[in-house]
Amino acid sequence: MKFHGKAWVFGDNIDTDVIIPARYLNISDPKELAQHCMEDIDPDFTKKIEVCDIIVGGKNFGCGSSREHAPLVIKTAGISCVIASSFARIFYRNAINIGLPILESAETLGNIKNGDILEVDTDNGLIANLTTKKTFKTRPFPGFINEIINAGGLLNYAKQGGTQDV
Repeated sequence: MKFHGKAWVFGDNIDTDVIIPARYLNISDPKELAQHCMEDIDPDFTKKIEVCDIIVGGKNFGCGSSREHAPLVIKTAGISCVIASSFARIFYRNAINIGLPILESAETLGNIKNGDILEVDTDNGLIANLTTKKTFKTRPFPGFINEIINAGGLLNYAKQGGTQDV
């Protein structure tokens, strides 16, 4: 898969309460819930992003609770993928489960700024900063993870007769 979009850069330890504040967890409509993505850091975040934009984080992105709402609101808001130096493990798994591509790359930290235009190739593990003309390598997903993401998440993968044990 390839993605092309504007970078939205956040720092280290972006927790699930920042991604989607707990005060909104009584909302059941994913589209309405997604309107509050990152609002405690940037109240106008969802008004500024465009479909296919990319979040870039630092270390331990998605730490905090195990709430599945966090990757869901990012994906529903229109973000195509998330790149970070590292992810909280439960966030990583929840993201894969709902079909949100997430890539770990320590190299990107400090080398991508807000507004840079990125091109991400998950099949080959390449992140290109088209603004600065720098390219970074990351580990591509194993085949079955690509199948889960391409299916739109684990549930859809299973409904389509996914063959791998996950």
